[in-house]
Amino acid sequence: MTDRTRAHVFVSGRVQGVFFRDTTRQTAQAEGVDGWVRNLDDGRVEAVFEGEHAAVEAMVSFCHEGSPAARVDDVDVEYGDPEGVDGFRVRR
Repeated sequence: MTDRTRAHVFVSGRVQGVFFRDTTRQTAQAEGVDGWVRNLDDGRVEAVFEGEHAAVEAMVSFCHEGSPAARVDDVDVEYGDPEGVDGFRVRR
């Protein structure tokens, strides 16, 4: 059995309209992380990452930087047990 974890992340700053979601998807796929990412009406980005602990931590670290055009002001993370998300997608 693997050491899987889940991180539920909220990212604030200039994170919409700067390819944050697509860059997150590409990075998650490269890390082998399952989950999803979406824009929120309040201007934040919300994401869920499930996978090996080190890979999920790499995604949380990524969220502190984001896409090249992003400006991240804050990242809130809640950890929990994986819920069995399969694959990674951008939610609309």
